[in-house]
Amino acid sequence: MLTRKPKVRIETERMTLRLPQHSDFRNWAQLRDMSREFLQPWEPKWADDHLSRKAFSNRVYWAERAVKSDTGLPVFLIRRADNALLGAITLDNIRRGPAQSGTIGYWVGAPYAREGYMREAIEAVTHYAFAKLDLSRIEAACLPENVASRGVLEKAGFKYEGVAQAYLQINNRWRNHVLYSALRSDRRGRTEVGLA
Repeated sequence: MLTRKPKVRIETERMTLRLPQHSDFRNWAQLRDMSREFLQPWEPKWADDHLSRKAFSNRVYWAERAVKSDTGLPVFLIRRADNALLGAITLDNIRRGPAQSGTIGYWVGAPYAREGYMREAIEAVTHYAFAKLDLSRIEAACLPENVASRGVLEKAGFKYEGVAQAYLQINNRWRNHVLYSALRSDRRGRTEVGLA
């Protein structure tokens, strides 16, 4: 029996957000490698084979399974003007039932940072999660000193909620993270609490 690959396509002003494909490997590996120093302070430690074709193929298969099983939405940011891979955003840990929530994580390549691409992607994925996936709450977390990540979340309408102690291992150390959320029916207004 043939199983169809899931199709996900989210259009923004400048980008198409879509699932990773095997043909993206070279562009992905080059962008991650050239952005290594920019990304590694904020991410879990990279495995020795992080940039290998096999590791990337596993990501592609995982992305397809996550969408089919309704547990995640991992998409690449592709700039329509030139088909450049800019980064990725993942809506993961989708919880149904009374929770109807998920968590986003994201990265952008160093050459494309601070150009508004990630804000555009976060807003698009958040809208898709609320309108198409019927989620009620989207959560995000970042290191307290990651001013750029905090700023993009706040510009995309996420609200600061507090600090999670020892939330994730970053560079083999358990690190506290600041927590943010967006709600489908958010009446909380802007908050300055927790801003550095």
